[in-house]
Amino acid sequence: MTKNWSAGRVLRDRDAALYLAASSVSGFGTSALWLASGVWVKDLTGSNGLAALCVLALWAPTLLGPPLGTLADLGRRKPLLVALNLGPAALLLTLLAVDSAGRLWLLWAVLFLYGAASVVADAAESALVTAAVAPELLGDFNGLRMTATEGMKLVAPPAGAGVYAAYGGPAVALLDAATFGCAAALYACVRVREERPRPSTASWRAQTAEGARFLWGHPGLRPLVLAGGAALLLSGLGGPLVHAVVEGLGRSPAFAGTLYAAQGAGSVVVGLLSGPALRRLGERRFAACGIVLTAGAVAAQAVASDPVALVCGAAIGAGLPCVLIAALTAVQRETPDALLGRVTATAGTLMYAPTAVGLAAGAGLVELVPYQPLLVLLGVARLAVLPLLRGPQRAASASRTDARSPSDASPA
Repeated sequence: MTKNWSAGRVLRDRDAALYLAASSVSGFGTSALWLASGVWVKDLTGSNGLAALCVLALWAPTLLGPPLGTLADLGRRKPLLVALNLGPAALLLTLLAVDSAGRLWLLWAVLFLYGAASVVADAAESALVTAAVAPELLGDFNGLRMTATEGMKLVAPPAGAGVYAAYGGPAVALLDAATFGCAAALYACVRVREERPRPSTASWRAQTAEGARFLWGHPGLRPLVLAGGAALLLSGLGGPLVHAVVEGLGRSPAFAGTLYAAQGAGSVVVGLLSGPALRRLGERRFAACGIVLTAGAVAAQAVASDPVALVCGAAIGAGLPCVLIAALTAVQRETPDALLGRVTATAGTLMYAPTAVGLAAGAGLVELVPYQPLLVLLGVARLAVLPLLRGPQRAASASRTDARSPSDASPA
């Protein structure tokens, strides 16, 4: 059975398996530190606002995705990935000096640099994967990567909290540094042939703009990226409502963790099924199915029932990643290799940055509007995203190498 299972073909590929292992290991460390850093700041200062700065520091570099992604196109990507894992590992060791509120600036600075390195690493990995994974299996790989990421989110935060409770924040930093070192070793073992990119005479700004122009001008990619951004904007708007849903169920706030676990389980399942679904439906129809599933689940959360809430959580976890997997897979298939790093990072910014706007607005809405009609409204609003996906469907097998970046023609 495994031989005929497309995801099994990915897992049997040595290099693809190494990529997934490296991504899983570093994702474990990141998720553990994400939770522990906020608790660390809260313990040292007693301030919820300062604790929230940890998430902001990690997330803020996403806004710089287009220029940061250009770094992934300037040289060979395998050495860059190794360096981008060894660098944060060394940076995290400086957190051993954080023992008072007066030194928390060091934590926030490290988290910001950590986030910036992650943006570049994601772009480089997305580009390098296309050299190691067959085009028809990219959807399977991206789905498995989603499964691994969400799986780590289920186990890493409790592990990070346990290490923090037993040994403190510096111990979590050491754990995260060890995961980055392990990831660097795994990336170093990948066997892939890379040609050094031709030097470009264009300025950094011009090279960054080149990636943005390609993405915005591509009739197959722009609809998927716009739909992804709109879906995550609405997801952000609904994020603060989870606590209202828990209250409506008559449960303690801790029950939110159970709903998050159900959501993570849904994401794990869709990650395993995304490859075959993408081949059968194509990127846009796969994304549309996910949007419709999420719309129904969000609206159904208005029903005050534990089983309904758990099923809806799993359905949201399964539906929301569909448009993200579809968009990333399309970017990898349709973008010339010379532009792939900056286009991937630009797409990431356009899709993930709206989440912060949605979270801020949702925090205000939940105080002004009863949560049940607001959930129904957000569910209906998701259906309004579907028209963004209209347009000619691109062939899934289109070659990324047919088109060449204008900078490829630049004199060496």
